[in-house]
Amino acid sequence: MSVSSAWVLETARLRMTPVGYRDLPDLIRLKADPRAYALMLGGVRSAVEAAEELAQDIRGWGKHGHGMWAVRAKRGKFLGMAALMHRPDGRGVALRFAFYPEARGVGLAREAASAALIYAHDVMQIKRLVAVAREDNFASRQVLSSIGMSQISEFYRDGNLLFVYQSLKPEHPR
Repeated sequence: MSVSSAWVLETARLRMTPVGYRDLPDLIRLKADPRAYALMLGGVRSAVEAAEELAQDIRGWGKHGHGMWAVRAKRGKFLGMAALMHRPDGRGVALRFAFYPEARGVGLAREAASAALIYAHDVMQIKRLVAVAREDNFASRQVLSSIGMSQISEFYRDGNLLFVYQSLKPEHPR
């Protein structure tokens, strides 16, 4: 993973750029697609909700130096999103990601999540990063485990069992 310019991450197959208004059509489609967004906190979004969240995401980059990335293949195709965001329940900065089903099963979510985790610890110096996944979201749970996050607790929300994962910044340099 490399940081090619302010907040832009590049991996072997992906280019992750902070979201901007140019990404709104892609984000509206992603967030309205239940195959991609139904298991996310708050579920699928309307176009208006997606636009409102984009404005918040843009402000978040300015305020915190992290937020949501639009994830694209190196050739430019929009695949999904990855993010570092403050959880509304006070659990801390959380890793989030969502990809279209067509982009799943080949390690792209893992690649993006890993890049975001490295950015959180090495660039932002975030000591503890969390992630939350529903019990039945096996794909996300597998990604979180594969990038070194450990399940530390669980809780119920809206009748669903959710698992909390964490990653602690290593004491030694990478």
